Amino acid sequence: MYSDHSILELVQLLKQGDKRAYLQFYDRYKVILHDHAYKKLGNLDDADDIVQDLFIYIWENRAHIEFSSNISGYLFTAVRNRVLNHIVKKQRESSYLDSLADFINQGDYNTDLALREKELQQIIEEEVNALPPRMREVFNLSRNEGLSHKQISSRLGTSEQTVSKQITNVLKVLRVKLDSILTVLFILLFN
Repeated sequence: MYSDHSILELVQLLKQGDKRAYLQFYDRYKVILHDHAYKKLGNLDDADDIVQDLFIYIWENRAHIEFSSNISGYLFTAVRNRVLNHIVKKQRESSYLDSLADFINQGDYNTDLALREKELQQIIEEEVNALPPRMREVFNLSRNEGLSHKQISSRLGTSEQTVSKQITNVLKVLRVKLDSILTVLFILLFN
C-alpha cells in the first residue's frame, strides 16, 4: 500500500504516527545507510547499531524533526555524525583501557582502583543519560529505585510487557556499549 508513496508523502504520514509509513521509510533507507556506516566503520555490528539508533531517534522524535526537501542528505548526515561520535567514543574507551593497562603493568592499580571505579560509574551514568527519556526513566525506576516491573507499569500507566521490553532493550544497549570496559574491570576485580 505504501510502496507507491513518495518519500515526502511517507514523511508526512510518519510525522502523524503512521507505523506502516515508518516501516516503508525504514525499508527504503536501511540498506543504503547500513552500507554507508559499514564503509566508514568496517564493523557490521556497529553499523547495525548506528542505523537502528537513527531510526529509533526518527520514530521517537517524528513530530519534531524538520526534514528538508533533501531527506537523503539528512539521513546520510545523521549517519555520518553518529559514526563520528562512535569513533570518538571508541578512541576514548581505548585511551581509558590503555591507561588502565599501564597501571596494571606498573602494579599501581590497587591504589587507583577507587578512582577507576568512580570513572566507570561516571561512564555508565553517561551511557544511561544518553538513552531515550522513556528507557532512561524505566531503567532508573528499576535499578535505582528497585521497583518491580509491575510497580513501574503501574506508575507509568503502561503494560508490564512494555516495561520488560524496555528493560531488556536498555540492558542490551548498555551491554554493547560497556562490554570492553566491564571486561577489564571484571579481570581487575577477580584476579
